[in-house]
Amino acid sequence: MTETFPFTGQQFIAGQRVASGEPSLVSLRAQDGEPTGQRFYPASVEEAKQAAIAAQQAFVCYSLTNAGQRADFLETIADELDAAGDELFATAHQETALPLARLQGERARTSGQMRMFAGLLRRGDLFEVRIDTALP
Repeated sequence: MTETFPFTGQQFIAGQRVASGEPSLVSLRAQDGEPTGQRFYPASVEEAKQAAIAAQQAFVCYSLTNAGQRADFLETIADELDAAGDELFATAHQETALPLARLQGERARTSGQMRMFAGLLRRGDLFEVRIDTALP
């Protein structure tokens, strides 16, 4: 498990937190529209370009992985999501007004789906599947 990061309002590009300008976007509570105290930096055009380049590079690396490595990747995402705790839920609750139980259920559903897809990759039966379009 990696360390958890506090919410900074910055972009996360190629493993680095980046932000230019001032944090001018304000997070609001869903219940009353009041500020939560969290501010976000709008992404600059240059940061958007950096993100696109980083995504393209990540795609190239990821496309070279095998099914087992992809399954490991999905399981790591699920583990990290499950490890996200009180700060994530407090922020999501403020910004959506959804009950904590609902938010926790959504996290469990999402991490469960990640693990299900990892299991399908490990099983391998989804590869080289033929769909016969000819009717008998």
